[in-house]
Amino acid sequence: MHDPSHDSGAADAGHIRLSKRVAEMRGCSRREAEWLIEGGWVQVQGRMTEAPGARVRPDQDVTVTPNAKAEEAPPVTILLHKPAGWEAGIGHGPAGDPRQARGDGAPDAIALLEPGRRYVGDSPPVRVLQRHFRQQECFTPLASAATGLVVYTQDRRMARRLAEDIELLEQECLATVEGHIAEGGLERLCRGLEFNGRPLPPAKVSWQNETRLRFATKGIRPGQIPAMCEAVGLRVVALKRLRIGSVSLAKVPEGQWRYLLPWERF
Repeated sequence: MHDPSHDSGAADAGHIRLSKRVAEMRGCSRREAEWLIEGGWVQVQGRMTEAPGARVRPDQDVTVTPNAKAEEAPPVTILLHKPAGWEAGIGHGPAGDPRQARGDGAPDAIALLEPGRRYVGDSPPVRVLQRHFRQQECFTPLASAATGLVVYTQDRRMARRLAEDIELLEQECLATVEGHIAEGGLERLCRGLEFNGRPLPPAKVSWQNETRLRFATKGIRPGQIPAMCEAVGLRVVALKRLRIGSVSLAKVPEGQWRYLLPWERF
């Protein structure tokens, strides 16, 4: 988005902060002016800017959308359809650009959270703002080889809920497998296996077709389903997470995202 501070002569003494200009125009406080700007209600020379610190010249046209509300934009939660080859919520990448590879060579999927990747079928009562992509955290880890639903949030209440309850929320996954399942293997998948030395809770596992298994269970950890399948003679060649609790990907394509809707609950 256009930043007026990059205009020629931006360092001239006649330039002032956009937030100050808006506060003077509206007769409001500087904080309220910042909310208006960060909320996408302010245009400079006909272009929206969300940077309160941008500097503008006296001759530049600054307008505020009629009936704009000077209130802090609420935090959002984003649902990403992570493609294979991207890591999500596992470990920590190096400081700086999230597009840099992490320790295992996979880039951080948070880099996919950008306006141009929003699912076109997503139409919640919210406008896409740059602030929606700041301070997003992932509490639903998914290994780089897997695809599917990953949840990012900047909402502290949602973050606390996911951090505390992720082990209690049922997750639904589809595993494409190859090999021949051992005798009694399906029953063992449903009950009786361990992962990392810990007994696994009962799972609902069923064949969807000759090569695809559906898993629905709580507390799934990265690497768990491939390990479960290996224990009964199968090898996972593809894994996709469809749902966490009551929230699903719906029709979001790989590499795209949608907002968590106000009425959706995990």
